[in-house]
Amino acid sequence: MVTKITNGKNGQKEEPDSGIAPSVPYPKSVAFIISNEFCERFNYYGMRTILVLYLTNKLGYNEETATVLFHTFTMLVYIFPLIGALIADGWMGKYKTILYLSLVYSLGAMVVSFGAVPITGMPTKAVTVVGLLLIAVGTGGIKPCVSAFGGDQFSLPAQSLQLAKFFSLFYFAINAGSLISTTFTPILRADVHCFGDQDCFSLAFGVPAILMIVSVVIFMAGKRLYKCQPPAGNMIFGVSRCIADAFKGWQKRRHSEPMESFLDYAKPTVGARMVRETKCLGRILRLFLPFPVFWALFDQQGSRWTFQATRMDGMVLGYEIKPDQMQVVNPLLILGFLPLFDYIVYPILARCGIRRPLQKLTIGLLLAALGFFLSAGLEMKMEQAAYRATPTEPDMSHLRIYNGMPCRYEISSAVGQKTETQRFIEPLNVWEDLSLQMAKSNEYAFRAQPVSGDCPAITGKLHLQPGKSVSYFLAQDKLVKFADEFQLAATDTGHTSVRTLLNTPDGEGPIHLLTESAASQESPLSLDKRNVSQLYIITPGFARVDINGTKVASFEAKGGGLYSLLVSGSTRDGYQYNVVEVVAPSTVSILWQLPQIVVMTAAEVMFSVTGLEFSYSQSPPSMKSVLQACWLLSVAIGNMIVVVIAEFKFTSSQSGEFTLFASLMLVDMLIFLWLARSYQYKDQREDLEDDDDAAIESVMQSKPKATAVDTTPRKRGGIEAEPGYGAYRNHAYDNDFSEA
Repeated sequence: MVTKITNGKNGQKEEPDSGIAPSVPYPKSVAFIISNEFCERFNYYGMRTILVLYLTNKLGYNEETATVLFHTFTMLVYIFPLIGALIADGWMGKYKTILYLSLVYSLGAMVVSFGAVPITGMPTKAVTVVGLLLIAVGTGGIKPCVSAFGGDQFSLPAQSLQLAKFFSLFYFAINAGSLISTTFTPILRADVHCFGDQDCFSLAFGVPAILMIVSVVIFMAGKRLYKCQPPAGNMIFGVSRCIADAFKGWQKRRHSEPMESFLDYAKPTVGARMVRETKCLGRILRLFLPFPVFWALFDQQGSRWTFQATRMDGMVLGYEIKPDQMQVVNPLLILGFLPLFDYIVYPILARCGIRRPLQKLTIGLLLAALGFFLSAGLEMKMEQAAYRATPTEPDMSHLRIYNGMPCRYEISSAVGQKTETQRFIEPLNVWEDLSLQMAKSNEYAFRAQPVSGDCPAITGKLHLQPGKSVSYFLAQDKLVKFADEFQLAATDTGHTSVRTLLNTPDGEGPIHLLTESAASQESPLSLDKRNVSQLYIITPGFARVDINGTKVASFEAKGGGLYSLLVSGSTRDGYQYNVVEVVAPSTVSILWQLPQIVVMTAAEVMFSVTGLEFSYSQSPPSMKSVLQACWLLSVAIGNMIVVVIAEFKFTSSQSGEFTLFASLMLVDMLIFLWLARSYQYKDQREDLEDDDDAAIESVMQSKPKATAVDTTPRKRGGIEAEPGYGAYRNHAYDNDFSEA
């Protein structure tokens, strides 16, 4: 009978071995880790879902600036994992890194929520930027640590099956948090009214912030159950040392001892195996070069595609789908697509000869381009009806003249004509010309002569500018000029925009605009008749205007439309009104976004999951954490590409920008095909040679404390692990496809 030596509390003891491996209980600590991850992902995706609408509707940024800020934030989220991994593996360990950065994360979430409260004198923009920066540091820093820390709780290889179950639960928690938050956060934003506003961004940010605080409490509650490994260094340091030593060796010995490869010059200092594995890393990273363009397209689902949804009709079977709620489709489809692709799509592709990972990656890139061509076509369809909002050409001007008088007028002006022409404008109506061509600003004489009714003649000057939309209002014997600023409606969240043009006595009031829906809790909007350019945002439905508590106008406003309400009269003589539809309501259903979302989600499955599997299987065991860092870095670079294109405005229309990204993706796919044409797939088991262990250990910047090291090779993920590499390898995170 064989005896087994185990370490007891008071020393060693011998136990008889029956020949049957004892079952290891499932770690109770993972319940705290999974619960923590659910709450953290709820916070991140909930906040991210409504972010671009907050930047435009509350902070006043236009779509381009909001897109730049959104993708700059996302870029930082994917840069800080590099720092988080270095801190965890080289200094503090995973537990302390997760705990401390989660506290920073919670503070950032609370700052953003507090910044959404309308407090007089508070620098809201600065507060929001600080909060987002803290969130980026927190969520990015813990990203490479949480799943790896969960994997540390298992004893391998005895618990390999339990580890696989953990990752399934971990992935489910991530998608559940994302699904629930992207569903309910837009509801909190749009359907709850607070602080006198028609929405409640502070609550929509606040609920996820509370969940983030709860996640920290849950994580701390499991402390006594955790297995905490000491920091063991990060192979990023080893790769850096290899490259640096190769450069030094090349400088000294390139003439006396020419080498076949540049990295071979580092063999005397880091060893042959480190050089070989760094070469393998380089061959894989060469294929990573086109990857950022995919992420440039993929992450626009939270920015440009959300803005696109704001210009669409969200009413479906009597229920209004919020623009930011369309983001919930992606995690829903992911859960369905994963088994669909595994059991149906991939077998079909295999019959067509498409079996290798690089072939699937190419299809993923092609699908991403197709998704953006679909979004460009949808945008073109909406742009056909949007020409009435603002001039579409830089040398074009829009002119509208509203008649607030109770008389029919004949107007004469040389606007757009070499000689004066005559037009007529009815009472409480509008005359417009949306195709005025002019290369520079001009001034024209204007005269309005009444042809019916008892009204005075009105004269004045019309000032027009190229690329601008200008309106004039005939009221109280005057010609009142105001800028249309119709672009405000494009960044709205699907509500209706209304401008009130009141030709009433100055002493009458108060004047209120309010909705007539019994279920609406909106406060009445006070109207200032002197501010004719003001746009008021109301929810779609019936609305009315009251003067001194008496209803003087009532109308139906549909979602996405922009209306001008003209009111004339007095309490003594009565009131007349008319509603002019300046911009037609949204007629394109928001469901038309589904095809592009479905295609992009299929691209995500083909590209992200396959790419991570390819990187894991093809990289040397010691380089997996380095590959994970480079994968996340490609996401950051992709968001930087969006920032550059949005900032420099290479196209004049949104459909043109979508087409530009789609075309860029096609070129990028061809580059990837060229880079992958000669790649030779490798079986990593052939590379496991037992040499240079000591040399690799010498290049590690941070070493584990003096503890006994198990030198028995262990299998992780189907590949034998090299002994003694420690926590820097982050094995558990290698299988985490949550951020794909």
